[in-house]
Amino acid sequence: MSFVHLDTTLEALKGKDCLTLTDFTSEQIEALVELAVRLKKQQKAGVQNISLQGKVLALWFDKASTRTRISFSVGMAQLGGHFLELPTQSLQYGRGESLEDTARTLSGYVDGIMIRTFSQELVEELAKYATVPVINGLTDLFHPCQTLADLQTLYEHKGDLNKLHVAYVGDGNNVVHSLMHGAAAVGMKLTVSTPKGYEPLSKVWDEAMAIAKETGAEIQFDHDPKKAVKGADAIYTDVWASMGQEDEKEKRSKDFAGYQVNEELLQLAKSDAIFMHCLPAYRGLEVSAGVLDGPQSVVFPQAETRLHAQKALLLSLLG
Repeated sequence: MSFVHLDTTLEALKGKDCLTLTDFTSEQIEALVELAVRLKKQQKAGVQNISLQGKVLALWFDKASTRTRISFSVGMAQLGGHFLELPTQSLQYGRGESLEDTARTLSGYVDGIMIRTFSQELVEELAKYATVPVINGLTDLFHPCQTLADLQTLYEHKGDLNKLHVAYVGDGNNVVHSLMHGAAAVGMKLTVSTPKGYEPLSKVWDEAMAIAKETGAEIQFDHDPKKAVKGADAIYTDVWASMGQEDEKEKRSKDFAGYQVNEELLQLAKSDAIFMHCLPAYRGLEVSAGVLDGPQSVVFPQAETRLHAQKALLLSLLG
């Protein structure tokens, strides 16, 4: 990974939306990661950055949240700004006011909107009518903010991203969709392994492959998780049943038998491979307790990077 000059690269992001990582160029994604690394070092050194003083971020939640809620809230506070939580049931939108009217109204009050919801189409429509930046805090299709933090985690623990091999084992969900975009953008090798019927969407696969052609990334797929993790620098997994899929939990537990990241699977990766999980995690399902709580796990440092990745994004879009 060859970092570029931050000022010129990120200047173009001011006022933009973050709906998926395809909204950004490869250079902009790399610059966001570098900025996040710098912001983390500054915070650890006790250096304050209040560049967003006087700015207000609306936090719109349709889904439960721990890391997204806290990282954006704390991030805005540390940058000198303010945040306002907006559960859907507290808005007139929840009683039938149009999304267009809600977007235009919010745009007159706040400097940015972070929304965590189910429908990607809703986020895109919100961005269409809002005149301030809209940030996708998670939808059923994408989780771009998580991937920015994941790239920061990989860089901090493993170095140059374009030399890394990451294996993702589990469900072809929103997390891996954004991970595919991010891995392709930074020239990484990513191998995805899911059970039959749970593969990533073909549209997202095509998008990632198109980016990979420009960057030299390798995006691969193998139904066999043992083959997928062979020689990997990092193994990544996520829950087998995401929010809104609770009624499928029993079926998915059966379908994903053999896809647990456990000590046996981890041994097939490089000896110094790290284990990643976006959390929340369920020990004994998608990951064994021994791996999640073991010495190769970086899941809690990974969770911490959400704060700094979010701050980099906020500074770039709202600053």
